[in-house]
Amino acid sequence: MATGRRQRSRRRALALSGLAVAVLVAFVATLMVGRTVYGLDEVIPVLLGEPVPGAAFTVGELRLPRATLAVLAGFAFGIAGATFQTMLGNPLASPDILGVSSGAGAAAVFGIIVLGVNDSATSVFALAGALATAGAIFLLSNRGGFAGTRFILIGIGLASMLQSITSYMLARAAEWDIQRAMQWLTGSLSGASWEQLAPLALATAALLPVLLLGARSLELLRFGSDAATALGVSVGRARLVLIIAAVALLAFATAGSGPIMFVAFMAGPIAARLAGPGSSILLPAGLTGALLVLLADLVGQNLLGERYPVGVVTGVLGAPYLILLLIRMNRTGQTS
Repeated sequence: MATGRRQRSRRRALALSGLAVAVLVAFVATLMVGRTVYGLDEVIPVLLGEPVPGAAFTVGELRLPRATLAVLAGFAFGIAGATFQTMLGNPLASPDILGVSSGAGAAAVFGIIVLGVNDSATSVFALAGALATAGAIFLLSNRGGFAGTRFILIGIGLASMLQSITSYMLARAAEWDIQRAMQWLTGSLSGASWEQLAPLALATAALLPVLLLGARSLELLRFGSDAATALGVSVGRARLVLIIAAVALLAFATAGSGPIMFVAFMAGPIAARLAGPGSSILLPAGLTGALLVLLADLVGQNLLGERYPVGVVTGVLGAPYLILLLIRMNRTGQTS
């Protein structure tokens, strides 16, 4: 038993180290690669605050905020998705599928098209929409006792309704408003700024400790309420705290970058395969999410001929993964 525990700890440490190195490499590559390619001898001085001609603006003012937003948003999406998937014991239980992202999108589109708000106010609308949708799902699924399957089904139903509302607003919008709304809905890192990053950075600093402290309770909740209660978990309180923290983190990330689809959905299962069983996957999932967003942005900006928003690339990756997962779950008879 002790040998198995050491092996699991070693595997988790290797996974965390490997993911951290991969995120760092992808981060630096994002700063170096673009229409103009800069070497490390130019990028590193810029990071140290030196006024390198040309690179100081391109790297320091354009690429650095964009890459930092990619890391923070991907990290937040990954941890939020893994929290939901672990708590509900279902890989389909990610914010993309459950309607939280759809709630943020519908509220943001309402602000853009109906009220004509600016980008800062759009982020506030997205934050409020995500929180309101998650609250509605939780309240509706908690009637008569909490049930994971009911939570997922209600979330999927609300997602469909909110997507229909969003489509209706887009169909009646002016051309300029449609362009703004679609850019936001796709999920994009364009125009990233330090002011845009600040709320997400503060939210991550505040909410990450809450989720990490609840990691043990989260792992026990996957075995069901009765088992978790028998092992000393205050199920109702733990579930409420974890949902609020995960949704708030997701909402701030969505407000900053738009709903970058399928990152929350893919990060947890990938991290679980890398880290192995027997330990929390929250940190590995966060690093996996950051890596996915960085790589998707590199591909979308530099390798496809045209420049595509990061959400387009993650959508192309995530849709086949969702189909394969549904086929596998159907074969194994998994329902929850």
